[in-house]
Amino acid sequence: MTATSTNLKSSDSQSQAAKFSPRARLASRLVNGILAIKPLANFAKNRARNMMIERAETIGVPWRDNVRQLSNRNWDADFKAVANPQLDYPDYYTTSFHAYERGNLNWEAAWEVESAALAVHAKIWSEGDVRGDLMLRQSYHDLVRQQLEIEPKAILDFGCSVGLSSFALQEVFPQAKVTGVDLSPYFLAVAKYRSQQTGQNISWLHAAAESTGLPDASFDLVSACLMFHELPQSAAKAIISEARRLLRSGGYLTIMDMNPSSPIYQAMPPYILTLLKSTEPYLDQYFALDLERAIAEESFTTLTITTNSPRHRTIVARKL
Repeated sequence: MTATSTNLKSSDSQSQAAKFSPRARLASRLVNGILAIKPLANFAKNRARNMMIERAETIGVPWRDNVRQLSNRNWDADFKAVANPQLDYPDYYTTSFHAYERGNLNWEAAWEVESAALAVHAKIWSEGDVRGDLMLRQSYHDLVRQQLEIEPKAILDFGCSVGLSSFALQEVFPQAKVTGVDLSPYFLAVAKYRSQQTGQNISWLHAAAESTGLPDASFDLVSACLMFHELPQSAAKAIISEARRLLRSGGYLTIMDMNPSSPIYQAMPPYILTLLKSTEPYLDQYFALDLERAIAEESFTTLTITTNSPRHRTIVARKL
C-alpha cells in the first residue's frame, strides 16, 4: 500500500483533483468527439471488453467458464426476492456502462462483473496477477480499520454490485450487520446467491444510493467502494447527503475509488483513455469533481485522504 496521506479539515478542504495540462484537456476533448460517433464508440467498447476477457484468462481467471456456469442456473427466485418492481431508475443509470448496451441492467453484466474486477485490477501492482483485486480491497479496509474510532455495528455498502465489497466488509467487521444496496436487481440476485453459498447473513436492498428509504441515523459506517467514478456529479453529491442522513453521530463515511491525481491517469496515452471512457460515461465528471469539498459541505468534520494504490485513494470522513 502506498503510504501517502493528507489530512484536511472541513473548513479548509482543498481540491485534490488532477490539474490537467492544455494538451491533456485537448486530448480529452478529442476522445469525447470520437466517442460521440456511435460506430467508433461501439468499436472502442468491444475492444475494451475483449481486452478484459483476454487479460482475465491470461492470468488464470476462467471468464467464459464462469459465465457458462452462472448462465445455466435458474435465477427467477433470486431475482424476485431482491427486485423492487416499483423502483424508478434514475436517468443516469439507464445508459451504457462497461461495454454493455443496457448498462448494469442485464444478466451478462452480473455474471461477468467478478471476472472483470479480477482482470481490471490485476496490473495495479507490479506482480500483475489475480491477487490485485484482493490486494486493492485489503488496502482499503486496512486504512478504514486504522482510522475508525468505533466498532461499527451496522454497515451500509453503497453500490454493492454482486457483493464483493459487502462480503469483504463482513469479514473485516464480523459482528456487524451489513446491508448492501444497489440499483441492479441482476447484480443483487447474484449477490444473494453468493451469500447463500458462503453462509453470510447480509441484507440486500434494491434502491438508489441517493434515496434508500432507510431510517435516519441507522448506520455506524457507510462505505462506497469503486462507485463514485460511475456517477454524474449531481448523483455523487446527493449520495453524500444521503450518507450523512443515514449515519449516527460519530459514524463514518468511507470511499475508495480512482485517484484523479495519480500520475498514471495524467500520463495515460490517448488510445487507452478512449477505451476507458468508452466504458465509463461519467469519468470526466468524476475527475472534475471536488469530492473533498462536496463531503465537507455536508458537515463531515474530519477528512483524511490516503493513496492506497498507484491508482486509487481512500477517503475517510466522520459525522459528529
